[in-house]
Amino acid sequence: MSPTNLVETFPAATPAGSLVFTTALSQGPLSRVEIARRTGLSSAAVTRAVRPLMDTGYVVEDLEGSTPPAVGRPANPVRVNGGRALFIGVKVTADEVIAVLADLCCRVRTARHAPLPGRTPAEVISTVATLTAGLLTEAQAYGVGVRGLAVAVSGDVDRAAGVVRYSPFLDWRDVDLAALMETATGLPVTVDNDVRALTVAEQWFGSGVGRSDFALVTVGAGIGCGLVVHGRVVAGAHGVAGEIGHLSIDPLGPLCHCGNRGCVEAIASDSAIVRRIEEETGQPVGGPAHALELARSGNPVACAAFARAGAAIGRGIGAVANLLGPECVIISGEGLAAYDLFAAQIRDAFATTVFSTAAQCDVITRPLPFEQWARGAAATAIQTFIGSDTF
Repeated sequence: MSPTNLVETFPAATPAGSLVFTTALSQGPLSRVEIARRTGLSSAAVTRAVRPLMDTGYVVEDLEGSTPPAVGRPANPVRVNGGRALFIGVKVTADEVIAVLADLCCRVRTARHAPLPGRTPAEVISTVATLTAGLLTEAQAYGVGVRGLAVAVSGDVDRAAGVVRYSPFLDWRDVDLAALMETATGLPVTVDNDVRALTVAEQWFGSGVGRSDFALVTVGAGIGCGLVVHGRVVAGAHGVAGEIGHLSIDPLGPLCHCGNRGCVEAIASDSAIVRRIEEETGQPVGGPAHALELARSGNPVACAAFARAGAAIGRGIGAVANLLGPECVIISGEGLAAYDLFAAQIRDAFATTVFSTAAQCDVITRPLPFEQWARGAAATAIQTFIGSDTF
């Protein structure tokens, strides 16, 4: 391993320092006075926090955004120096691994894809390790170290323990993935649920910037939901907060792989839509793309299956709005390719489900390719490195 990848301690060792850094990271460039206003810290506390960050090059003055100086205080805005450190983020799907090399501002420098030869932990770890080795080689050209690796996996993930408790798409139970990946790569490793990781990236760098309460709902192979409440990504006491995919909306509905009936995921996931069309027509459907093709060609059974999926998603989103009252719900995921086929049903079911002023919640769409999911993993690696769960 290159010497530049040796463990480095982040200089913001206090909660105040971490808060100042993450505020500059997600909302900067900002003056010290503005950071103090946004964080609620005193100007003196901000100055103390900024000093070691500047001394070590993690934060620099943004000379182009300088303002007339206030008496006795530096007036130049400060910004995070994105090139100061690199991180690797990995998204594991059921058949592919996507890995990105990102800088400290989570800008993707390069991306790599590799097919999975199989879904066993050993096969996944080997594939991730190979991609990581390639990215570590590419990172040498930037002259700074890779400070962390994060792997995003669907399912029930215990981030604190680094263990994948249950991933239905990989058919894993209790896999100590962080420890195994650290052995395979030599890097500090964070493991998180893929939707939660994507939510971190959206909060820091995407549609959630500046929002204290929002939800990210993903549609596609599964139905996922990441929650931000009072400025924090919520994992829950047991790491499964936001599982609207397993909200049962029809007790007589189809059986879900979780064991319940009528879950949103059992109605609205890609496989559920395909299965519904096959059941109604008695004909095989060659996967989600074929189902989409049938619906676009006007096949009434396919159109009805997508409409049913949209209504289920709308009810699930409405339940989130009723429970948490978020400013907005962001819909993303590969299932957005069919959004025009069920957008009206989502809106109608949402409007029917929400109570009172919860209807003020904005519902917006944000198509994101799988590389952005890997970028979400990189965001969690950054989060681990700076020791912050504030954002």
